[in-house]
Amino acid sequence: MKITDARVVVTCPGRNFVTLKITTDDGLTGVGDATLNGRELAVASYLTEHVIPVLIGRDAARIEDTWQYLYKGAYWRRGPVTMTAIAAVDTALWDIKGKAAGLPVYQLLGGRSRDGATVYGHANADTVDEVLAEVARYTGLGYRAVRVQTGVPGLDATYGVGKDKLFYEPADAALPTETVWSTPHYLSHVPEVFRRVREEFGPHLQLLHDVHHRLTPIEAARLGASLEPYALTWLEDPVPAELQEGFRLIRQHTTTPLAVGEVFNSIWDCKQLIQEQLIDYVRATVVHAGGISHLRRIFDLAALHHVRSGSHGATDLSPVCMAAALHLDVSIPNFGLQEYMRHTPETDAVFPHDYRFADGMLHPGERPGLGVDIDEELAAQYPYRPAQLPVSRLQDGTVHSW
Repeated sequence: MKITDARVVVTCPGRNFVTLKITTDDGLTGVGDATLNGRELAVASYLTEHVIPVLIGRDAARIEDTWQYLYKGAYWRRGPVTMTAIAAVDTALWDIKGKAAGLPVYQLLGGRSRDGATVYGHANADTVDEVLAEVARYTGLGYRAVRVQTGVPGLDATYGVGKDKLFYEPADAALPTETVWSTPHYLSHVPEVFRRVREEFGPHLQLLHDVHHRLTPIEAARLGASLEPYALTWLEDPVPAELQEGFRLIRQHTTTPLAVGEVFNSIWDCKQLIQEQLIDYVRATVVHAGGISHLRRIFDLAALHHVRSGSHGATDLSPVCMAAALHLDVSIPNFGLQEYMRHTPETDAVFPHDYRFADGMLHPGERPGLGVDIDEELAAQYPYRPAQLPVSRLQDGTVHSW
C-alpha cells in the first residue's frame, strides 16, 4: 500500500482551512487537517515543500514509522508548524488504515469506551441577561455542558464574545485587530456572571469559563477561589502555560478545576502539568499536537495521573479534525469533554462527514476510516482569504494577550 500522491487543499468557506489528501496505489485516500489559525500558509508550504516529497513511495500502513521519520528526521523538532504538518499526515494515514481494514478508526484504537462524546457549546453575549438567554438556548438544544463568556463592562470588546452566536470566528481581518483589556474590570465581573447563571439553571448543568491566558498565577488563584461556590467543571487557560510550575501557585489557593493545552503541540508542553497533577483537563488537539498517534500518547500519560481529556474544538479546526477527535474521544478511558463549535453550512458542505450531534453528544459514525472527506471541486470555489487573530493591549498600551 504505497503512497502515490499527496496534495494540499487550501479553502475558505467562511474561514480558512488547510487539508492534506493522501492517495495510495490501490486507490485508497485519506484526509488530515493541517489548519493553523492565522498561519495557515506556513503549514501549507511546509507540507508542499518539505513533507510531501518524502511521502511518495512510502508504505501508508507504517503510521508510527512515518511519524517518527517526520519528527526526528527534520532535526528541528516540535513547534506548531511542524507538528501541525505531522498531524495532517498522521491523521490521513489513520483514515487510510481504517478504510483498508473496513473499520471506523475508533475500532483500531481498541473499540468504544462510551456511547458518544459529551460536548459543550459556547454561550457568549455582551451582557449577563443576554448570556442567560444563550445558555437557555443551548440547554434547549440538548447540551449538557456550556461555556459562558460575556463582555466586560468598561471594555469595548472581549475575546470570545462575537456577534454570531453559533459560528463565532475570532480571526477577523488581514491585519490583527487591536483591543484593550483590564484585569481589574474582568476579575470583579466574572463571579457575578456565574452567580446569575447558577441561580437561573441550578447546580447540575456543567459550566465552563475561558480566561484566554490573561492572568498571572495569583490573579488566576483569586478568580478560581471566587468561582468555587458556582462549581465550574473547569476554568480554562487561566495563565500562559509556558511556565508549567506557575500552576502550582494556582493549585495552592483554589479547588476550581483547571484546563489548559489548546496551544500545546507536544507531550513535553504538558508533561510537568500532568505528572504533578497541576491540571484536571488537557485540551490538546489532533491537528496541533501531532495527530492521533501523538495525542493518544498525551492522553495515556494523563490517564496515569487522573487528568482527563478536553480537546479544543473551535471553528478553526475543520470537520476532518473533529472527526478524528471523536474517534479518540469514544475510545480512550479518561475522556472528559469535547468542545464543539458548529461549522457553517458552507464548511459542512465542503467537508461531508458522518459524525452527528444528538442528546448532548457527538457520535463519530460507523463508516470505515474517519468518516469525513473533502469536496475538492466545491473547496475550489472558496479561495484563501488572509485573516489573523486579534492582539490585546492593556489600558496603558502594553501588548498583553488575546
